[in-house]
Amino acid sequence: MVTSLGTRVAGALLSTALLGGLVTAASRPDTVVKDDSFLDAETPGVLNIEAGECFDDPAYDVTFADVIVVYRPCAEGAQNQSYGFVQVPDGEWDEAALRTYAWDGCRRAQSRRWPAGDPGVALYPVLPTPETWADGDRTVMCVRYRPTGRLSPADTR
Repeated sequence: MVTSLGTRVAGALLSTALLGGLVTAASRPDTVVKDDSFLDAETPGVLNIEAGECFDDPAYDVTFADVIVVYRPCAEGAQNQSYGFVQVPDGEWDEAALRTYAWDGCRRAQSRRWPAGDPGVALYPVLPTPETWADGDRTVMCVRYRPTGRLSPADTR
């Protein structure tokens, strides 16, 4: 079988890109890393989630014909749990300051709720967007998840 140099180069680049994504996204391919860009205040369905409630990662929903966050009872095991909200002081939109404030606030909220820590469970904040900020949104949702799989009902106590 004869392949062109372009085909081999394209294949090599694709393989490198795929492997690079796995290596940089997490230390293991079966580990998921979520950060403050994973969801935001404009992600459909996220504003329906309240503190203490669980939900799965956004997925296509035929009923809504869109990618949406869907509530899941914590007792069933879920991919995420909202554990609180942080109110950001009024001011001009400053994305870097907002990110810092959100991460610090969510870490403090987590340590108050789970003072001994919670091994294997990580967190991320859900931030307002410039558009929702302009509409007065100053709320950050704090979310926890298990990078290696679903949260168990025991994790969501």
